[in-house]
Amino acid sequence: YAEFHLHPEKPVVLSDPTASGRNFFMRQSAPEQESVEDSEERANILEEVALLKKYAEFHLHPEEPVVSSDSTSCGRNYFSRLSADEYLDAKEEKECAKILEEAAMLKKYATFHLHPERPVVLSDPIASGRNFFMRQSAPEQESVEDSEERANILEEVAL
Repeated sequence: YAEFHLHPEKPVVLSDPTASGRNFFMRQSAPEQESVEDSEERANILEEVALLKKYAEFHLHPEEPVVSSDSTSCGRNYFSRLSADEYLDAKEEKECAKILEEAAMLKKYATFHLHPERPVVLSDPIASGRNFFMRQSAPEQESVEDSEERANILEEVAL
């Protein structure tokens, strides 16, 4: 009987003509089996996805240290070496400060437009404003009940 388990590819030889068997894998209710090519393709795809995930983590977390298995690999920081140029001279620093100040101001004004619901904060005590909707010459606004009644009347007239 050990030979049956060692060589399952050999055909089964029966001496009983009434013996029968059922193929578990070819029955109608059997789960669908994928071909060898499909399983190899699936394995390749999963391998590529794992590699893409690894590279995406490099970009997502640049603060993590670089791990290398190659003992001959090395790197050089071109920004902090002794022979590196100065970062910015005084004129460039002033220009950079001016640009950053303008960017902060633009951000402030963009926030005004992005969030109009925020209250207006004034630093000038004599600044004033005028409410367009509450002035004396503003057109009168009707209540919800009046507008519903007007709609009902116009609907009845149209019939």
